[in-house]
Amino acid sequence: MVNTPQSNRELRSKLGRVRGMGSTREGVHHWWAQRMSAVALLPLSLWFVYSLITLTGSDYASFHAWMSEFGNAVFTVLLLVAMFHHAQLGLTVVIEDYVHSELWKMGMLLVVKYGSVLFAASGIFAVLKISLAG
Repeated sequence: MVNTPQSNRELRSKLGRVRGMGSTREGVHHWWAQRMSAVALLPLSLWFVYSLITLTGSDYASFHAWMSEFGNAVFTVLLLVAMFHHAQLGLTVVIEDYVHSELWKMGMLLVVKYGSVLFAASGIFAVLKISLAG
């Protein structure tokens, strides 16, 4: 029996071979971005809920005056950006995990990406229109 040297690949366990086939650590950035958007959403959501409670029963003029304040408009825009970015990140994970057809997956990812940008931009436009209107 001839003793031939084995390749480095053959010496590793099955788990060790699978670990070498990773996604080049792209998932860490996605995971981190989702956690950071969630952290940003916590105080912004609490501020927004508190603001809605204090505005309960107000008329449009009161809401317009509230939205025209610089801090309220900025926080609302930040809330919109963080919310739609967080939603887009979460939906991307769901689509990548559960949609198996590459064509459907690519189409749905494009719809989610462009839809989140469209909705965030339209919300920001609405905030600017309300807050800057005389």
